[in-house]
Amino acid sequence: MISVKKSLKTLGLAVLGLISFLVLYVVAALLISKIAVNASVSQKDKAIEIFILSNGVHTDIVVPIKNEYKDWSKEIRFQQTKSKDSLVNYLAFGWGDKGFYLNTPEWSDLKASTAFNAAFGLSSSAMHTTFYKSMKEDADCKKIRISAEEYQKLINFISQSFEFDSSKRVQWISNYSYGNRDAFYEAKGSYNLFYTCNTWANNALKTTNQKASLWTVTDTGIFCHYQ
Repeated sequence: MISVKKSLKTLGLAVLGLISFLVLYVVAALLISKIAVNASVSQKDKAIEIFILSNGVHTDIVVPIKNEYKDWSKEIRFQQTKSKDSLVNYLAFGWGDKGFYLNTPEWSDLKASTAFNAAFGLSSSAMHTTFYKSMKEDADCKKIRISAEEYQKLINFISQSFEFDSSKRVQWISNYSYGNRDAFYEAKGSYNLFYTCNTWANNALKTTNQKASLWTVTDTGIFCHYQ
């Protein structure tokens, strides 16, 4: 009887600890995401247009497919998409958990094991890239003007997020896509509760001296600074 009571007490404490952690996590995520960095940055007279794009959960960083500073099509190839369409102007990058990306095309496909591995950094990561012909500004798509120097920093940040092969080429994950103009690639790092796809996008903005959250795990933590 005593051992049963001790077991129930231990279980109760564990459940209470988990609930307390989740409450603290949610509160911290909501509050810290409201703290802005680079809040007074100016976009005046800056020539390069990039975008932040949300699907309601996840944030992509969208850049010109080609300009004088970078031709992304030399690495992210049109031929690696289903459409193979080269008549595009923008390329979106979204870093995230590989298992979640590849095995959960729809929320109905989500498995408990996939969610657990993603939450606790037990999976590898991938980069999801999508080609666009045009970008339309709205509540989920915000244009940001940056300088050439800032864009070089963004190029470096994105490039360093890829996992390269021995020939220093990005590693395409074949036979996986969500549509006709996207592709997946191996990436560095591990997704977890404290470093999500949105944390990555937020860090990309911070690296380029743009408005961003001090820390965020959600897309709203980024977009609240671009109202």
